[in-house]
Parts: sequence; C-alpha cells; structure tokens
Amino acid sequence: MNIINIETPWLQIINQIFDMEKKLDKLDNGRTLERNIRRIKSQLAEMNLEYLNPIGERYNETRTDVTATISGSSSRNLVITEVIKPIIVQRVGNVQQIVQIGVVIVESV
Repeated sequence: MNIINIETPWLQIINQIFDMEKKLDKLDNGRTLERNIRRIKSQLAEMNLEYLNPIGERYNETRTDVTATISGSSSRNLVITEVIKPIIVQRVGNVQQIVQIGVVIVESV
C-alpha cells in the first residue's frame, strides 16, 4: 500500500467519527447511534474511503500501516491493544492506498 494525500479536513472528520465510535462502544445506550455511523461509513465508501480498526491484531516491526508504542517490558508476541488513530485507506481501482497510518499501542500477550 502506498501513502497518498487527501484533504486534511476529511482526515479530521474521519478521525472524529472513529473516536465517536470508540466512545459509543463504551456506552450502554450507544446502539441508538450505530445506524448513523453506518450511514456515514456508507457515504465514505462511496468516496472510496474506509477506516480500519486494527485492535486485537498481531503487531511486528515490519508493519507499515501503523506506528506503535510498546507498553510493558517485553517486545515478543505483540498485539495491538489500543488504537489512537485508525488506518485510513482509499481505493483507487483495485488497489487500496494508505491515506493515514494508524497510531496504536501494543502489548505482549
């Protein structure tokens, strides 16, 4: 995946949507807004934009789609435990290109 540039306001909007989605997951009544988030994601998809939440995925230093901070003392068997900024990709033809590298925290499992 190559890194490409889209307008900064779009990145800020997508990051805010991601942040709202994370906060909604923690609320008991957050389900009421899920439909709105799905609609926004659908509109982003029509613009060939998508954001990815890599939480729970394995991490190693060869990953180029995220920048990681290692939590704890071990650097073996690392897993992404928190996502501060999502990976944002744009589809160009049949190829996904990175628009924003994710920012994550990883821990040893």
